[in-house]
Amino acid sequence: MIKRGLNINNKKILITGAKGQLAGEFIKILKAKNYDFIALTKDELDIASLDKVLDVLRTIKPCFIINCAAYNLVDDAEKDWKAAYSVNGLGVKNLALAAHEIESILVHFSTDYVFDGEKGDPYTIADKPNPINTYGRSKLLGESFLANLGYPKYYLIRTSWVFGNSKNSFTTKLIEWMSKNSQLRIVDDQISSPTYARDLAYITLKLLETGNYGLYHISNSEFCSRYEWAEFIASKLGWKGKIEPAKSKEFNSPAKRPKFSALDIFPIDEILGISISSWKDATLRYLHFEVLS
Repeated sequence: MIKRGLNINNKKILITGAKGQLAGEFIKILKAKNYDFIALTKDELDIASLDKVLDVLRTIKPCFIINCAAYNLVDDAEKDWKAAYSVNGLGVKNLALAAHEIESILVHFSTDYVFDGEKGDPYTIADKPNPINTYGRSKLLGESFLANLGYPKYYLIRTSWVFGNSKNSFTTKLIEWMSKNSQLRIVDDQISSPTYARDLAYITLKLLETGNYGLYHISNSEFCSRYEWAEFIASKLGWKGKIEPAKSKEFNSPAKRPKFSALDIFPIDEILGISISSWKDATLRYLHFEVLS
């Protein structure tokens, strides 16, 4: 059972990165519950600027800051590293400094890409990060700032392969590819845990009710390769084409990807007293809500 530490339905909530996939799910849930929140786009709040962050947060004075702003272009980050570090690293530091000043609770999302993928088993919150690309290093920098600034009121949530109603989501791209091709090649040597953005937002809000700050891993349960995931989606949509397995090296992507970066979600399920659904169940719900409805 959830041990309530804070009633969030009467607390002001600020969401950054309002146009993003995850922010959109938070907005839907909070609107449905009639919670007090404000969602700001990058134009309204650029977290890479400390002056702007301080000015906005001092004015709004939210109880919770849910940071959905991020630089997520994994390949582009290899060249555009300053932008990645500015948002994923310095932006988190700026929010943490402002949160400390106004005594807000900061929620920040990181990634399975802080790990190198060589462990061979799901990564726990006790495992040491070792990113193998610039994107992962930029996200780890944000984690380090958050953990080392000395302000304890934060939730650091690592997640993996987030999907939903976004043009950059793997599921959206896959469905577009299927509409234009009769044959696809999808990598089978990248394995992780797909995470439905709607589930991630819902579980995060449940976690905020506990007042149990710290580091967490949140994803849907179980894991698969990109190829297995694509095969599952294609079968459920009745696609008549063919998907063949491929290796990552065949695509010559600028950024390396970890081979196996699934996350062990202990202790989130124990703390919340809930059973987190599998990636298959989450994908089916996504297809029903976003594609087939």
